[in-house]
Amino acid sequence: MATIVKTPSGTWKALIRKTGWPPTAKTFRTKRDAEDWSRRTEDEMVRGVYIQRGPAERMTVEVALTRYLREVTPTKRESTQVGERKKALALTQHLGKYSLAALSAEIVAQYRDTRLAGDDDAKGKPVPRSNNTVRLELALLSHLFTIAIKEWGIGLPFNPVSNIRRPAPGAGRNRRLTVTENKRLLAAVDSHSNPMFSWIVRGALETGMRLSEIAGLRLSQVDLQRRVIRLDQTKNSSPRTVPLTAAATQVFQNAVNNPIRPGETDLLFFGEPGKDGRRRPYMFDKAWTQAKVDAGLVNFRFHDLRHEAVSRFVEAGLSDQEVAAISGHKSMQMLKRYTHLRAEDLVEKLDRVRQ
Repeated sequence: MATIVKTPSGTWKALIRKTGWPPTAKTFRTKRDAEDWSRRTEDEMVRGVYIQRGPAERMTVEVALTRYLREVTPTKRESTQVGERKKALALTQHLGKYSLAALSAEIVAQYRDTRLAGDDDAKGKPVPRSNNTVRLELALLSHLFTIAIKEWGIGLPFNPVSNIRRPAPGAGRNRRLTVTENKRLLAAVDSHSNPMFSWIVRGALETGMRLSEIAGLRLSQVDLQRRVIRLDQTKNSSPRTVPLTAAATQVFQNAVNNPIRPGETDLLFFGEPGKDGRRRPYMFDKAWTQAKVDAGLVNFRFHDLRHEAVSRFVEAGLSDQEVAAISGHKSMQMLKRYTHLRAEDLVEKLDRVRQ
């Protein structure tokens, strides 16, 4: 049976002590509210479905995100950590003042729609966010609730993010290099003063490796005798071995034989020493931007080199399984998002089929 007493401040405090459950208390403005809560809570305890909502009512989304970034995010790879901290800023701005208990599916859906419509910039003009951006923000929020319920012991009946529609994945990019653009791009990167820039771009075109995979390469990962590169850390956490074409082998041979390689690092593509004396991967953002200008490339990103390489593998006659083994795609659905065949390149094959 609950004990209900009036506090010196004029509110009513309900205290429930029941065998098998920790003492539970809550304060209300009226005695009737305290009695109603007591009856409802005792009934839930009898049925074994009671959830202590106090911590969820006291912990805000901002506090929960701060704890998540402190305890969970550091267990992930560095690139993911940077992305999660950025997503947490948007979530905190819009939802930070809500308690975990108060954050309903309706409020999360409103956040989704607001982000897709766009937040106002400094001039008051809305800047829409892409579907993928909002999907990743909602994924972080959903995992936050999962961790809070399963590991932090926060009493919540459900994850509100699981009850809303997620934005549809954005269409995969289909930007391909024309023959002329390819020649202009290679000429632009070859003319750069640092040959590592050219080796990285050519290596990406020949292997389909991600920028992070190429930038972090170590000498021990490159086996020129067997013509393969072993990737131990990848985006999907699945190690893979990338075979090298003759052109790729020559590119990485040049990189291995780099005459100015310092002895204190085993990075294949190395930058200048930092303030701590350590060398980190070679950064070429400015060189890439200038190379695109020199080559006259519009709407082209470094990651599009991976799209180009994967599409060329398919055009060369490799099977989906063979291409996936090289690129590291775990599903054929994702592989298709990266594969864009040029219709003009299929004309000759169609002629052969009809003969």
